[in-house]
Amino acid sequence: MSLQEQFGRDVLLTGWGHSRFGKLADETLESLIVQVATEAIAGAGIEPGQIDEIYVGQFNSGMMPLAFPSSLALQVSPDLANVPATRVENACASGSAAFQQGTKSLLAGTARTVLVIGAEKMTHAGADVVGAGLLGADYDMAGKASTTGFTGLFAEVAKHYGKRYGDGNLGDVLGSIAAKNHRNGVDNPYAQLRKDLGEEFCRTVSDRNPMVADPLRRTDCSPVSDGAAAVVLSVSPTGGATAPVRLAGFGQANDFFPAARRDPTAFAATRVSWQRALGMAGVELADLDFAEVHDCFTIAELLMYEAMGLTAPGQGARAIDEGWVFKDGKLPVNVSGGLKAKGHPVGATGVSQHVISAMQLTGTAGGMQLANPRRAAVQNMGGVGIANYVSILEAV
Repeated sequence: MSLQEQFGRDVLLTGWGHSRFGKLADETLESLIVQVATEAIAGAGIEPGQIDEIYVGQFNSGMMPLAFPSSLALQVSPDLANVPATRVENACASGSAAFQQGTKSLLAGTARTVLVIGAEKMTHAGADVVGAGLLGADYDMAGKASTTGFTGLFAEVAKHYGKRYGDGNLGDVLGSIAAKNHRNGVDNPYAQLRKDLGEEFCRTVSDRNPMVADPLRRTDCSPVSDGAAAVVLSVSPTGGATAPVRLAGFGQANDFFPAARRDPTAFAATRVSWQRALGMAGVELADLDFAEVHDCFTIAELLMYEAMGLTAPGQGARAIDEGWVFKDGKLPVNVSGGLKAKGHPVGATGVSQHVISAMQLTGTAGGMQLANPRRAAVQNMGGVGIANYVSILEAV
């Protein structure tokens, strides 16, 4: 049973906007929000006054003084005066959290057109401020000093994975994932890192690719980024610039916060969010044409192959070794370059993933474009597998 069959109405992505990701010194949080919101509204073919509600996904966590951005979208037009606007925060999944809140407003019948924005400014802050802000998403490390930050947390995940399943060529596998995503990022005009680094470079520790937290090298880590993305959600077509994209199903699942209460390599709640989204859409993994997943670190993408059911636990390397997740494979993963190459302005990431997927499904992805994809998955998470969101999108 699809979302439409279950709730008796469609949720359509009818317009979208996307900024470049990277170090955007000349942009402010406000300018980024206004840019992408304006693009999304225009793309949907509607007037600002037709927006019933606004959700803004932003993590911040002390990375910038302004922690109350919900009304910044009203700067787009005087016609947005008095429109309800809410900031949504769920760590690095804030963008998808905002997307699902907008979806639920449509399903509840309290809105017919919702503007969802994800935005973050990070690069102006020092590494210590960013590191401390991101560690606010970890139960055990929040407020504590750390030289490796969130990289150290995912490095521990990689170490547990190696101990459980054998770490033989884990470093090479992670290097291959990094190289794939860097290669894909070359074709993404929004991407922060648009350089094909090659497998040898990504697999090798060097002065230019140092070890950040063993076994994760610099190329295994997503960069600190600024950026924004926006999407208009509607219950019916709006006559926009492209055909709409249908939300067929969605899922959310949260895991326990203390690390002691979680299996470090199972990503159990991530797996449940996949099952819920696929179940609502009434499809199986084999029905997907591509997926955009949360590769904040390469070990996260490897575990995602297993959490989504592409491989059995401990066998995620098969997906990369046998080419399944490459652009010409049976399930291309992160054709955009992922967080690894596209960049990771944390509050923007989930909305960006939806926008990039909508572009693919409408044949407007430019150099990133796959051959006639019809169905996609978006997976976004906050913390070390804590807050998990999956959407299934379909071409109309």
